[in-house]
Amino acid sequence: MEQIVLYSEIFKSIQGEGHYTGVPTTWLRFFGCNLECNGFGQDDPTDPSTYKLPYQDFDLIEVKNVEDLPVWKYGCDSSYSWSKKFAKIQKNETEEEVAKKLFDQMYDENTHIAFTGGEPLMKAAQKKTVKILDEMENLCRGKFGKRFKYITWETNGTRPIETVLHNYLSSMGHEVEYFFSVSPKMFNTSGEKDAVCPEIVKQYHDISDVGQLKFVCNGTDDSWNEIEESIIKFRDMGVNYPIWIMPVGATEEAQDDNAKEITIQTMERGYNVSARVHCYIFGNQIGT
Repeated sequence: MEQIVLYSEIFKSIQGEGHYTGVPTTWLRFFGCNLECNGFGQDDPTDPSTYKLPYQDFDLIEVKNVEDLPVWKYGCDSSYSWSKKFAKIQKNETEEEVAKKLFDQMYDENTHIAFTGGEPLMKAAQKKTVKILDEMENLCRGKFGKRFKYITWETNGTRPIETVLHNYLSSMGHEVEYFFSVSPKMFNTSGEKDAVCPEIVKQYHDISDVGQLKFVCNGTDDSWNEIEESIIKFRDMGVNYPIWIMPVGATEEAQDDNAKEITIQTMERGYNVSARVHCYIFGNQIGT
C-alpha cells in the first residue's frame, strides 16, 4: 500500500559540500527534524535570549511554495523543512510519485541520489526511503538496465538506523555505495546540546565505511575546542570518516565574513576545507 511522503522539495543540483563537491545529484528534502539549530549565524549561539529568528515572524500569506521562501541569515537555513509553521506549504505525494520525480532528474545510473532534510533518518523517513528506492531501482533497470550506484544521506547523526533500512541496505551488498555525510551539531555554533552521538554514527560506519564528518566552525577557540573534543569521541568509537570543516554561514555573504581565517586554521590542523559551493554558484536560493 502506497504511503504519503511529506517533503519540502525535489531538485537537481550539484553536491555543494565535502567529498563529492561538484557531482551532479538529485535531491529529496524530507520534512521533519528532531533538532532546530537556532544558534546558527547568531552573535552568541550559546545564548538563546539573544537569538534573531526571522523565520518565526515571516508572513506566509502570499507564499504557496517552499521555493518562494528566502534563505534566512539567522537560525537553521532549512527551517522551512521542519518548522510546523511551514507544514501547509509542503508537498504530499505517494512514494511512487516521489520516486518517479527523483528518477526523472537522473541522467544515468551514475547520478548521485541524496536524502536530506530536515533529518532524512527520522523513523518514518527511513521506512519511506526504502519504498522510494525500491521503485527507483525498478525505473533504473527499466531505462538503464542497471540499478543506481550512489546514495548519500545528509544527516545530523543523532538518529539510529531502523531495522527496515538496515535490512534493505544489507540486501544490496557492495553494488551500491552508501555515503553517510554526518554533520554533528555543535553547541558553540548551532546552540544544540547533547547532539554529538558517536555510538549512533558507529552504526552508519558499520554499514558503510564511506562517509564524512562535517563540522561547522565559527573560528572561535570555543568552537575549535568543541570540534576537536568531538572528533576524539568519534575516533574512540571507531568512526574513521574523514574530517571536513565548513565556515558558519547560511548565505554567501555570511561565509565571506570568516571563510579565509577558518580555512587557514583548518589547514594548520590537518583537516579538509568545505565551502558551500552551491551558494556561490546559484546564490541564496532554495532548491539549488
